[in-house]
Amino acid sequence: MSEKFYVTTAIAYASKKPHFGNTYEAIMTDAVARYQRACGKDVFFCTGTDEHGQKIEDLAKEAGITPKVYVDGVAGEIRKLWDDMDVKYDYFIRTTDDYHESAVQKIFKRFYEQGDIYKSEYEGWYCTPCESFFTNTQAADGKCPDCGRDLTQAKEEAYFFKMSKYADRLMKHIDENPDFIQPELRKKEMVNNFLKAGLQDLCVSRTSFTWGIPVPFDSKHVTYVWLDALTNYITAIGYDPDKTYEEQSAHFKKYWPADVHVIGKDILRFHTIYWPIFLMALDIPLPKKVFGHPWFNFGMDKMSKSRGNVIYADKLAEHFGVDGVRYYALSEMPFASDGSITYEAVIKRYNMDLVNNLGNLVKRTLDMEKKYFGKIVPTPAGEEGTDAELKAACKKAYESLRTSMDDYHVADALESIFEMLSRANKYIDETTPWSLAKDEANKARLGTVMYNLMEAIRQGAVMLAPFIPATAEEILNELGTDKRDFASLEGFDGMVAGAEVGDSKVLFARVDEAKKLAEFEAERQAMIAAAEAEAKANAIPEKPEGCALIGIEDFMNVELRSAKILECEKVPKAKKLLKLKVDLGYEQRQVVSGIAKWYAPEDLIGKRVILVTNLRPATLCGIESNGMILASGEETVRVVFLDPNTPLGERIH
Repeated sequence: MSEKFYVTTAIAYASKKPHFGNTYEAIMTDAVARYQRACGKDVFFCTGTDEHGQKIEDLAKEAGITPKVYVDGVAGEIRKLWDDMDVKYDYFIRTTDDYHESAVQKIFKRFYEQGDIYKSEYEGWYCTPCESFFTNTQAADGKCPDCGRDLTQAKEEAYFFKMSKYADRLMKHIDENPDFIQPELRKKEMVNNFLKAGLQDLCVSRTSFTWGIPVPFDSKHVTYVWLDALTNYITAIGYDPDKTYEEQSAHFKKYWPADVHVIGKDILRFHTIYWPIFLMALDIPLPKKVFGHPWFNFGMDKMSKSRGNVIYADKLAEHFGVDGVRYYALSEMPFASDGSITYEAVIKRYNMDLVNNLGNLVKRTLDMEKKYFGKIVPTPAGEEGTDAELKAACKKAYESLRTSMDDYHVADALESIFEMLSRANKYIDETTPWSLAKDEANKARLGTVMYNLMEAIRQGAVMLAPFIPATAEEILNELGTDKRDFASLEGFDGMVAGAEVGDSKVLFARVDEAKKLAEFEAERQAMIAAAEAEAKANAIPEKPEGCALIGIEDFMNVELRSAKILECEKVPKAKKLLKLKVDLGYEQRQVVSGIAKWYAPEDLIGKRVILVTNLRPATLCGIESNGMILASGEETVRVVFLDPNTPLGERIH
């Protein structure tokens, strides 16, 4: 029976489409799952969406739809994005799934009945985007310590979980399992900042909104989103709260405990303190490891629509392909410190690694194989020093891959593979197959060189399969080999002499940096404009200062009458002024109006407008004006037009 491996992402919050940094987690976890499958393990990879909470309720209200309709749309968008990025999960859970909601209610009731939960009142700081509560000490400046946004004061009746009851037991578990929290610096943060400081009881219900799983015995309360969300890791594999651990289904006991929860560093507290304590209260084993990966920033800044630096993985794939995006994400994120993404860096790594190193190696090797051996794999004969060095490079890359991936150093694993590919390119320069091909006496040596090159490429493709799967499969197809598992990397004989290889293809086309950067800048400016328009549309206008208050008698002294524009022309040497001749029915007048910036004369002739008729005559640029056209606005002026059927000279009230 194969060894099992259960891996999860944190379920994505269904408030909006994830940006590149959020999508990294799904790509990284997929690479881990694919690697473990290649190692022969029975892998179960779970991901999904977290769909309850005040933020979603507020967003749905703004959109004028129900929360369920709202999350259905966003969850579908998230799932499509994962699929587009070639993320091969085994299960996609939604916290609005009936079985999950039912299980959460039973868990809440069980906690209450066994004395872990009690009712009280919460008063303190709350962060709506993070769905998190904070003490005065944690939020001394009124800002969320996780996201930096403004906190709000909250006071409401709530149920609380007795965290302190399990604190010593959790500390003991962390001490006895040094790899439980990774990287090491994250473990120190949790232990020093939370456990040693003393755990406060956790609020596990809310009454200030309704979009959540109802508490089964108190209908005005809904389950706090973190108790709801964290339990997805066990409900997804069939956990039944009515049964003991020994009584659970074979499927559940096969995969639990999870081998690793892959999460962002910002939610480490919930997964390494609250989640283990919930599991202790349920009397089921804790996950083996929680890996808190760093963040991706745009250069040195966090991604922000207002800055125009938000990058979406699927949009980036339109320029570099899915594997181009996957490769950059996986190769650029360090193990512990934050990663960086800029368009310049993406282009550079794409051209250097994927186009020059990998793509060029595969194409010129297969082109030479076709030219010198008619696409038939030659039989290797003998070994020289450079051959041994190439074989050693392949062996070293594979060993490094295994070590790095077992420790979740994903970028290091990729670096070792591409070092091997660079060695294969150097091998071509050292052996010069084109020179060997000039003399028939060198045919055997040429065959050995070509065999070694194709075998090195095959090994590289097998190693790359967890990271850039579509490209790896294309390379293996071109090589015409079915030796695609890790077991075939133990030797250097995977290519079969006498077999036929396929034609070469361009795996990655070179990107023109200047041209591509210009495209990205245009997209950035469009994003900034869209963000500004959205902000303007959602902004509440400030009340204008206005004029002094007047009585109805003052207003009635202003005589407004309907008039028709008969003639209109620009005033020479006055860019803002138009001279109009208007008909009031009982008389015609000349009026000068400062609307030339917004209206051409031909646009106004024949229109019916409102005219202030009892103004004293004024002289503008030497032209007498008898009245004023009624219009609104300051930066943009809009004339008030009347229905064409309005009688001329009619009083406007």
